[in-house]
This record gives sequence, C-alpha cells and structure tokens, in this order.
Amino acid sequence: MPKIEQIRRFNRAENYVVTMHGRRRMAERGILLGDVIYVVDHGEIIESYPEDHPFPSCLILGITIREKYLHAVVSLDEGLIYLITAYFPSPDEWEQDMRTRRNTL
Repeated sequence: MPKIEQIRRFNRAENYVVTMHGRRRMAERGILLGDVIYVVDHGEIIESYPEDHPFPSCLILGITIREKYLHAVVSLDEGLIYLITAYFPSPDEWEQDMRTRRNTL
C-alpha cells in the first residue's frame, strides 16, 4: 500500500499517468493536473484500497491553491503515479471535515 511519502517522491507532472476516466472527469469538473499535484504535496491519505487492481490505490484529501477541497484517487507503481480520478467532494456525501463519509442509510 503506498504511503504519502512514497507518492510525494514522484509527485511531478512527468510521472503521472492519467486514466481515460480520470481525464474525462477532470475536464468535466475543471480540475487541472496542477491541482492534483498540489493536493498530493500538501494533503493526506484518508482511505486505502489495498484490493484495487492492477495496483493498490488510495484516496488523498487536500485543499487546492484556490482553497477548494479536492479528493484524488491514485496508485503508485515503479515511480509512476496513476491518477484514477479527482473530484470536489460533495457535502451530501462527506461530513464537514471532508474526510468522513456520511452514513446515508
């Protein structure tokens, strides 16, 4: 399971592979790769997904330069950061801290 320090070691644009899904969603949401890089540098891992394939992934929470909460789902393999998706968390789905999922049941 990647740790934030490991991901930060490779946190440069040239080390990112953005999935087709991630590219589409980022365009729809107006999220730039620079936003994700900033959040990885200053954010924290709030969830881990060790069973994800082909590589374990994690959810990183941070605040962008524009002072918006941002979630990024990434995985790491051999110095490449795979950006699976990025989104602005919704208060309908997340508690005020944007770290805790709301219980919707």
